[in-house]
Amino acid sequence: MSERSERTRRRAARVLLLDAAGRVLLLHGCDPHRPNHTYWFTVGGGLGDGESFRDAAVRELREETGLALAAAELTGPVWRQVTEFPFAGEWYEQEQEFFVAHAPEASWTFSRAGFDEIESAYIDNYGWWSVAELAATDERYYPAELADVLREILEA
Repeated sequence: MSERSERTRRRAARVLLLDAAGRVLLLHGCDPHRPNHTYWFTVGGGLGDGESFRDAAVRELREETGLALAAAELTGPVWRQVTEFPFAGEWYEQEQEFFVAHAPEASWTFSRAGFDEIESAYIDNYGWWSVAELAATDERYYPAELADVLREILEA
């Protein structure tokens, strides 16, 4: 892994996709260089050249879940964060904005069809998580503040 001082800076959009019960959709996977380091994480990813946070959120939502929404159907950003993390042998410093989207109750089914090669290889599951489940689990999820952020969003 590269030295921590040699971070790759990137910007990313994250989506808190909520179902009618207020649960958030999380993906499950691992770091290719640390296959035993598994974790749950929100839908989303890096911005393309000239892409806004909102447009990236719409694109990532479609690619990672199969759900196509218009930019106006997202709320936010509801939270901003700068985080550092290792992935695939590199350290990243990532500025990320979080948006809220709502899953249609009957007209949508989760799809992996838009996954890229890395996502196909290292994302192995998905699941809906409530605030209570996040607060009670021993499983690793990112961001670590997700239960508190989700609670605040649902109470607003």
